[in-house]
Amino acid sequence: MSWRVDGLTVEVQQGDLTIQDVDAIVNAANNDLELGGGVAGAIARAGGPAIQAECRTIGPIEVGDAAITGGGRLKARHVIHAASMRLGGRTTAESLRRSTRRSLAIAEERGLRSIAFPAIGTGIARFPMEDCARIMLEEVVALAPTARSMRDVRFILFGDDAVSAFRAEAERQLTAK
Repeated sequence: MSWRVDGLTVEVQQGDLTIQDVDAIVNAANNDLELGGGVAGAIARAGGPAIQAECRTIGPIEVGDAAITGGGRLKARHVIHAASMRLGGRTTAESLRRSTRRSLAIAEERGLRSIAFPAIGTGIARFPMEDCARIMLEEVVALAPTARSMRDVRFILFGDDAVSAFRAEAERQLTAK
């Protein structure tokens, strides 16, 4: 499903983040930028060792920050690593908000037109799915009026619960726009 808000198209769908043909995919990262399990592990496997090697030249970064690397063997030209937690830690509402905002800012700074996000922090870090959907979509809505390059924001999700939560929140936030 998709919605329009100002100049942005926002899409919510179930699928494989690592095969998205976008300018950047977002990694649900720890602040050490170590690509272990979950989304990060899938990105490392699909994109090859170049992504982790580049992360090691950048990290660690602050929790709530984000960093950009090349996309390795992915279709996406870049990976934006949204550090919503410490290695082995938990995602908080504030770290999710800040890392989502920073990911969008980096995409804008680079002139990227399309980005695909997972449900950051809801896997290994166990952040509640409904809160994740609300916070991440609030950040996209906040960007929309001032977006210079961004045109396509996708939420590529794993599982029916994630898709339901994001679709319900998108209906709530984006239908009234």
